[in-house]
Amino acid sequence: MSSGLFSLSGKVALVTGAAQGLGWAIASELGAHGAAVVLADRDAETAAARAATLRQDGVDAIAIPCDVGDAADVARLAREALAWHGQVDVLVCNAGIQGPAGPLEAASDEDWQRVFDINLRGAARLTGLLAPEMARRGDGRIVLMSSIAGLRGNRAIGLYGLSKAALAQLARNLAVEWGPSGICVNAISPGLIRTPLAQDLLANDAFMQRRLAMTPLRRVGEPSEIAGVAVMLASRAGGFITGQNIVVDGGTLISDGS
Repeated sequence: MSSGLFSLSGKVALVTGAAQGLGWAIASELGAHGAAVVLADRDAETAAARAATLRQDGVDAIAIPCDVGDAADVARLAREALAWHGQVDVLVCNAGIQGPAGPLEAASDEDWQRVFDINLRGAARLTGLLAPEMARRGDGRIVLMSSIAGLRGNRAIGLYGLSKAALAQLARNLAVEWGPSGICVNAISPGLIRTPLAQDLLANDAFMQRRLAMTPLRRVGEPSEIAGVAVMLASRAGGFITGQNIVVDGGTLISDGS
């Protein structure tokens, strides 16, 4: 008999970047565990199709188009999400971009602005709009999608790594700010996961040989394995976890490469 430890029945979840990849996997699992789900994405058409798929599976779901790099769009998303069922209990800030590849000195001011507006400021704006509503009810869960790129040096994706490191710090800051109001805030740092974002890496045999050699589990992660952690953090099972950056990478970060 189930204890309901992972049940999200009666909860409303908002997932950004929900049209594909990790966002879609997380939205699907949150819905499968009983949550009503708002799927937010710049790709309005795909997000709407994903929401329709969830409804066919019996999940209460809607899509709201949003560019998280645009402050006005983020404010509209928060308003519409709250208006849907009168509350948002779970927020997963997953939307993000890699930005330019190459050394940091080659990145333009515009590159810096765009990566940080989307990856960091979008999450900060959205949490700032929804956390007060969670606090009024004395309960809420916020999950920020960081990356192991924020925990190691990066030769080619420096801006991405910097923005993801900042997200993990944002989780810690928000956990301290909002913990007294009953809100848990955490980050998840995935390693190499089989998503559209990783397609080029997955197709690079030389890279994959090196990466798998330094990953104790000797395989790529699956989106469902990230989604499962998100469900845990969103549910009663994660009720005493806050301010943490949970690494889900098959052991890549802790390996000596042997």
